[in-house]
Amino acid sequence: MGQDQTKQQIEKGLQLYQSNQTEKALQVWLRVLEKTTDAAGRFRVLGCLITAHSEMGRYKDMLKFAVVQIDTARELEDPDYLTESYLNLARSNEKLCEFQKTISYCKTCLNMQGTTVSMQLNGQVSLSMGNAYLGLSIFQKALECFEKALRYAHNNDDKMLECRVCCSLGNFYTHLKDYEKALFFPCKAAELVNDYGKGWSLKYRAMSQYYMAVAYRKLGHLADAMECCEESMKIALQHGDRPLQAQCLLCFADIHRSRMDVQLGLLKIHCLCEGIYRAKGQQRELRNHVVKFHECVEEMELYCGMCGESIGDQNHQLQALPCSHVFHLKCLQTNGTRGCPNCRRASVKPGFV
Repeated sequence: MGQDQTKQQIEKGLQLYQSNQTEKALQVWLRVLEKTTDAAGRFRVLGCLITAHSEMGRYKDMLKFAVVQIDTARELEDPDYLTESYLNLARSNEKLCEFQKTISYCKTCLNMQGTTVSMQLNGQVSLSMGNAYLGLSIFQKALECFEKALRYAHNNDDKMLECRVCCSLGNFYTHLKDYEKALFFPCKAAELVNDYGKGWSLKYRAMSQYYMAVAYRKLGHLADAMECCEESMKIALQHGDRPLQAQCLLCFADIHRSRMDVQLGLLKIHCLCEGIYRAKGQQRELRNHVVKFHECVEEMELYCGMCGESIGDQNHQLQALPCSHVFHLKCLQTNGTRGCPNCRRASVKPGFV
């Protein structure tokens, strides 16, 4: 596969990826990687694979492709390619919590000054280094790196980088328990996504919503926290981003714990896990969460008094009667009586749940 065909196939993969046909895009790029004879094209397709696996939370695969990319950069003997590949290696190790390696690779990037690309990537390098220092709880150095990355973003009008830095600053201030700032920065990130992110990956929206959810929960705004976390989980499920799904599940549990409705929290987690494992075809884990879901249902007596089916596993509209018995709305509508099917009390102006 020559240079022109390589370029066409990479663009085809990008179009598929932007239309959320992720697996098809990966197949196209992997085929290019296998067949191309163009070293620069191989470097570019490796960059696409690294970004895609990062956004899907497949960090070990991300690291694998980053190692191959650095070998390709050395083959090309181009300092710009080498700088970019070291940054991808740093980001891969950051995602895998290898923070000391991340800092080492970032410093290598910063030492490779003098090229146009290396100067453009300095903001991303500073961001990755800041995340690594935060992972090591070296807060002063983390903040210095984040502020440096934010200056690069402002000076170069890089809204995407600014969005990523704002999410990291939200995480930073959550660690410092300054929850007003922890909310301010992801809210700023969400504004950037709304104003400039039409062509961006949905991962940016998912991350801003997640960090907003964390801050809202810490501030006691539980309804807002739930709304943001549900939006983030929706995107994580769409992208198959397992690490973000796990973070959202923990956030859901924390929200329910804050509400003191621990059983409902467990119920929601088992229900979400059931959907995740069903989509992945992992039958053993699926059966495990189905059993735990029904155990919670039995313990909380969450059954419709008419059809006997569980309440909470499907998005069905419910209705509570004045006697406090709860039913599926569709069941009451087909009941044909004006009283509660359980206790026969009059169902005057029942309320929706």
